[in-house]
Order: sequence, then C-alpha cells, then structure tokens
Amino acid sequence: MYTLIISLSPYNTTVANLNTQPLVANGGTITEIENGWRLEIPAGEKGSYRLAQLDDYADLSRKQFPWQPGISLSLEARASHQTIPGTWGFGLWNDPFSLSLGFGGGMRRLPAPPNAAWFFFASPPNYLSLRDDIPAQGALAATFRSRPLPAPLLALASPALPFMAWPPTTRLVRRLARAFIRQDAHQLDMDVTDWHSYSLHWREQQVQFEVNGQSVFQTAIAPYRPLGFVLWIDNQYAALPPNGKLGFGTLKNQEPAWIEVRLLEVNVG
Repeated sequence: MYTLIISLSPYNTTVANLNTQPLVANGGTITEIENGWRLEIPAGEKGSYRLAQLDDYADLSRKQFPWQPGISLSLEARASHQTIPGTWGFGLWNDPFSLSLGFGGGMRRLPAPPNAAWFFFASPPNYLSLRDDIPAQGALAATFRSRPLPAPLLALASPALPFMAWPPTTRLVRRLARAFIRQDAHQLDMDVTDWHSYSLHWREQQVQFEVNGQSVFQTAIAPYRPLGFVLWIDNQYAALPPNGKLGFGTLKNQEPAWIEVRLLEVNVG
C-alpha cells in the first residue's frame, strides 16, 4: 500500500490518507523516493507487457470510483527519456478496458466508453484520437467525455471486432464513435527529463491544465463522474489512425525506463 496526500480544500490544512495499490508486470518496479515514487520498467523485447502502476480503484466497481468534479490534482514529475517506447502519465480516468488492454490484469469489468482528464505521454506508433484535428501522440494534456452506454450492449458488439482489421471498417467506426465519445487534447512542448510541476483542475463543465504554474490548456470537454486516480509507465501502444490501420501491442525497450513523481496532492473543493 502507498499513501496519497489529500488536502480537503485549498484553504484547509487538514490532511487525509488514501491507500493506493501497486500493479506491476514482467519486471516493473515501484520504489519510494523522497516525497514520492519511482516507477520503472526493464529493458526487453516486444511481445512482453511491462508495467509499473499505482491506482486507487483496483478493487472497486466503476460506480465506486472515488473522485467527482471539484478537485485539483498536482504533482512534480520527470522521466528517464524524452521518448519512452509505450505510454506513461498520470491523472483521472474510468479504466474503460483496463490499462493493459487485457495484458496486465486488474479487476474484471465490462467495457465502457472512456472518460478521462490526464497528462498522457505516448510514443509512436500510438495514435489515440478519433479526431483528425488534435494531437494523438507525444506529450499531451487531454480529456475524454463519453455518454454512458449499457455495458452489455458494448459486450455484444465484441463479435464485430475482427472486422476492425479491415481499414474501411475502422474508418467508419472512428466517424461513428465521435457521436458519443468527445475528446480534446493539447500538445506540450517541453523537456520531460527535467522536473516540472503539473496540475489539473476538474470542474463539472471544464478542465484546466497547468505546467510550472502556467495555464497551458483549458477545455469544456470535461469527463463524466466518477473517476479514479492512475499513475503508470508501460511499453504498450494502441493506434486508431485516420487511415484505418488499427494496431495495438507492445514495444521493445532498448534500455530501462522510469518516471519519478513527488509532492502528489489532491485538493477537494
């Protein structure tokens, strides 16, 4: 178990504790550093999913996820490399299909449309956008807002997944999905190997992102409640590009990769 510091309001110094749980796979490690953690995955070939993750929802149903609009999350972070094969990041989401797309385990849940507000870092060939006019890889401040759909309805659609290998089908699905999955994203131009402070402020109708105390992105596409906190690094990729060539899997890491996070706080109110 690990401790997440929570301040009950910006003007209240009362502190509560929340236990987060580690999730690691194939050599991933989580070690404590001063005021934070180091999450690391080892070097390795593609075909093996490597993960180090902290979250606060592993044993909860989505209805029990702890966070509602009206919170601000802040932390300091740095990474071992400017581009890490796979993805890493931190923020809030509803764990719509489990972070590992079936590779990494976690509580079994039926699929759900994505809702998220997070700082997301994705190397090529990741392409995580249904829209063609927003960035889909690199260093991103990003949100998803999806209308609730009955989970059994999504599960019944699974027999159609093999047809997604046909690019015209994937292009059609991308267009149709925009009707109920809204998203927004902003590219961040920064050296992620240096320490930076990151903040996101989630309100009912808005999410604001800050880096080093400066506002870098504000969007009215705010996720539906409730959400859980996640902090992770892995070697996974998923691509849903405009050309319809769907892809997902794992990437080779030439050398170990890590992220360090410190001074994590969630202000409520």
